[in-house]
Amino acid sequence: MSSKRKYGLDIEQRGKKKEKREETVEISEIILGADVKEKVKEAWRKKEQCTHGGIEVDCNPFPHCILRNFIQDQTFLENLQRELLDLNFHDKSNDLYKFKQSDDLKKRKKPHISGLRAVLFQKFRSWLTEVLQVELEPTVDISCAKYEYTDVLLCHDDELEGRRIAFILYLVPPWGQEDGGTLDLYSTDENFQPQKVVKSLVPSWNTLMFFEVSPVSFHQVSEVISEEKCRLSVSGWFHGHSLDRPPRYIEPAPPRNPHLPRDEALLFEWINPVYLDIDYQAQVQEEFEETSEILLKNFLKEEKFKEVNEALKQTGIRWVRRGPPNKRCYERADQQGLPPSVSACWELLSSEAFFLLLSNFTGLKLHFLAPGSAEDEEEEGKEEEEEEEEGGEENEEAAGGSSRGCPAAAAADGGDQEEKEKTRKSKEPSTPVCRGEVRRWGHGDYTLVHDTDQDNTEFALDLLLHCGCEDWQTEFGGFTSYIANGEDEELLMVSPENNSLALVYRDKETLKFVKHINHRTSTLTGNHPHGNAFYDFSFVYYE
Repeated sequence: MSSKRKYGLDIEQRGKKKEKREETVEISEIILGADVKEKVKEAWRKKEQCTHGGIEVDCNPFPHCILRNFIQDQTFLENLQRELLDLNFHDKSNDLYKFKQSDDLKKRKKPHISGLRAVLFQKFRSWLTEVLQVELEPTVDISCAKYEYTDVLLCHDDELEGRRIAFILYLVPPWGQEDGGTLDLYSTDENFQPQKVVKSLVPSWNTLMFFEVSPVSFHQVSEVISEEKCRLSVSGWFHGHSLDRPPRYIEPAPPRNPHLPRDEALLFEWINPVYLDIDYQAQVQEEFEETSEILLKNFLKEEKFKEVNEALKQTGIRWVRRGPPNKRCYERADQQGLPPSVSACWELLSSEAFFLLLSNFTGLKLHFLAPGSAEDEEEEGKEEEEEEEEGGEENEEAAGGSSRGCPAAAAADGGDQEEKEKTRKSKEPSTPVCRGEVRRWGHGDYTLVHDTDQDNTEFALDLLLHCGCEDWQTEFGGFTSYIANGEDEELLMVSPENNSLALVYRDKETLKFVKHINHRTSTLTGNHPHGNAFYDFSFVYYE
């Protein structure tokens, strides 16, 4: 019995040793050749283009290099592919991407994964150090990614402290431009903001691509359109001293518009009578105050909504593409020349009467005529009492002549009066303001959380009124997602739904984005006269 147990242990130990055994592999001899290294080194230093066999160096729009036939042994690659596909992959999905990713490959002990890791961390890192003339640290980030149908990684620059060179090794079946999944490189403007895709690299088997991580290294993985193929890759970053980054560009704040002086007749003309009932408004407010959000279905009168819905599909509207792509990608209607019904709906949402209606729905003081909360009124009452008491004391001091003939005291009194005047003016009613736009959403459109950098500096009420989204499904994307700053967990999702008014009150720590609209929308084309687009009125109101 004891001998059998010992024999079993030996077998187990041998299995473990075999599991840990590393398969050795070599980089292509062409890449390692002295003449090739010198050519790549010179082209990289001078920021010129160079092509030699399966090697291509290009510094437009930013320095990058393509190494074809990177690994010598094809059998090794096939076994590596099998090991990678056997890994556990995690679904990754947020504003920026949707794909599947493995855990860090530095911890994997499979022989071919270990072999690849060894050749990248040692021989290839030494090659990069010599050719690029940059000192790279032993620390290397490495993982495996699977991109399948509708998976995507949107525009970003990869910049993070310590990242110096990014790399991707492709292990894909025969692949074409029509399959999507290309690595797209962006040009940049004078503010180091991405403009447009100027180069698309189609992934191919056993090709390694690397590029310099910099303030202008904007790129994306375009959406995978093939429903059969898997875009498998190993990628990561070599670390070193980061390149200097210019001051971050801050976009001009979008303008806010004052309310339009329109009375409640406009509300009765446009809005479903249910929402104009005072008792029902109280119910809406009670629900909103509990959750800070509400969805009001069939908000506009049916005939009015139909007019707006049809008018938005007219060809006469001038749609302007909004960017930059590292923040947003969608179309906004030029307010000049909007169809009459669309313009009238805009006027409704900007009107003084609508500000007051929203205040009734939410309990927020969006207009100076709106009733405040009991706490606000109590606080205001206390402030008024304190001011009256201070005024009485000052009058007594003035009657006693305590400051007469004393320049310093007189100056202090003058300063107090000036401060009071500022306080009085600050309490005067300010004109209610909002910011709004009419947007068109189609395949490939999105916004990222960076798009709200300017918005999340204060509390605000978001309004969304959707049109033209018949048969829209969540799996298409296009929904608005709210998340807490620094968290991935979704707090709230607003899906496109015809004639539904969504109201969301957000604080300084709440961010939002519109999820990338994917290729699944192609199923809608046959049913929609204007393709797979939908529309929304997007407004923000401030207390």
